Amino acid sequence: MSAKGKTAGALVLVSASLLAFLSVWEGEEQFIVYADDLAGGLPTVCRGLTKHITDTPIAIGDVWSAEKCLAEEERAIAKVQRKLINCFTAEPPQSVFDAASSHAWNFGLLSTCGSEAMAAWRIEQWDLGCRRLYQSDAGRPVWSYVKTGRLVNGKPEYRFVKGLANRRYAEFHMCIRDLYNIGGR
Repeated sequence: MSAKGKTAGALVLVSASLLAFLSVWEGEEQFIVYADDLAGGLPTVCRGLTKHITDTPIAIGDVWSAEKCLAEEERAIAKVQRKLINCFTAEPPQSVFDAASSHAWNFGLLSTCGSEAMAAWRIEQWDLGCRRLYQSDAGRPVWSYVKTGRLVNGKPEYRFVKGLANRRYAEFHMCIRDLYNIGGR
């Protein structure tokens, strides 16, 4: 049975809006496993499936069917979301949960659960948490950098990636949708 449409409390796992969002930012018809440059060459397929979120082997150059992608995505997203819900202290609005799910899908569950956004959500400051997905309290971009592989003064060097900043901003807008009745909801 498909994980899509199952619920965790009143929340929908693998919601249509989350799948649509991931299609925009991860690619919708990525059926050939590729080495993701932003993730240090990590083999990736479908809408961002990697070895970190599925037990199914992923080897560069392998070709997956649309059906295999959808089945693995739904199973993996639901698995991430069932763990993610435990990071909240109160049930979030669906749009907050979807945005947090996208972030966890992109950066990992531990990063999302330990984020400043989650700290705000744990005290039900939904809008502050949403804003913290894309900018710090000082107004600087967050979650928009990747390691270059070089060290500067003994510390890893990072570079800003406009595409990641754009995704964070889009997550912010998805996140606040239910808070301000955006989009007719």
